[in-house]
Amino acid sequence: MTRTIPLLHPLDDTGRLPRPARDDTRRLPQPLSDAGPELATATVEPQPATAADLSRYHHPHFLRVAPAASGSFNFYFRAFTGREARPETPREVWDDATLTWAQRLDIDRQYDVARSLWSQGWLRVQASPVLRKAGPLWEAWVTAQAELQQVFAAFWSTPDGMWRARLLQLTDAEQAALAAATAWDAVAEQLSKLAAAQRRDADENDDLPLEAVALELGLDASAWDIRLPDEYEPRPYSWGDDKTPMLRRLTAEIEQQRQRLSEVGRLAGELNRT
Repeated sequence: MTRTIPLLHPLDDTGRLPRPARDDTRRLPQPLSDAGPELATATVEPQPATAADLSRYHHPHFLRVAPAASGSFNFYFRAFTGREARPETPREVWDDATLTWAQRLDIDRQYDVARSLWSQGWLRVQASPVLRKAGPLWEAWVTAQAELQQVFAAFWSTPDGMWRARLLQLTDAEQAALAAATAWDAVAEQLSKLAAAQRRDADENDDLPLEAVALELGLDASAWDIRLPDEYEPRPYSWGDDKTPMLRRLTAEIEQQRQRLSEVGRLAGELNRT
């Protein structure tokens, strides 16, 4: 997968800037394994070489820039684990009077590339323990919701004299489902915020889906209900409604079930009076 970023000049392995780049720089996102250096490609046009030495500003993981096919260039970095410090353009770059503005931007864009690649490793480090915790919680939610629906469906075959016992089973199932939904929303919110933080550091085409990280751990997260971070925040102008997404969904389901039972009870009372 490739994406476009603006790059004014490619950096060679000596730190020199022989050419400016068009705004069609491309690079490849961090692969799922740590094997081999990372790379990014950039299409550039020839330009007379300058004498400025930028090697002192290279990111520690930066290796080199090398020509690729069709006049493009490949950025090479050592693989990021995500445990490194977040790549930031050195502040000295902006104060160095020996650099041109274009050279400062070239270094800044190198750190953009590094930060995007680093963010994928960072998400793996941060999200992996949360994903492992989330697996059993999702299964618990699925089981609790299914039990609630089964208990409610059983009313269709429950004799009149057994309704009180069935109602007790229903309220027990409701409490279990509410607890499972609350637990799921708590872990889902953590994952949602981690994924959002990675997207902020990466290009929109370089975001690493949580499902991909889960697969690396042997987990199938394709059915997990994880919303955007703002959906876990209290809704504006909805006083008293501080429910999280799964809890809100479950509460609506419980209310529908109870309305149906109330309606049946009312109709049964009217029939008994006739």
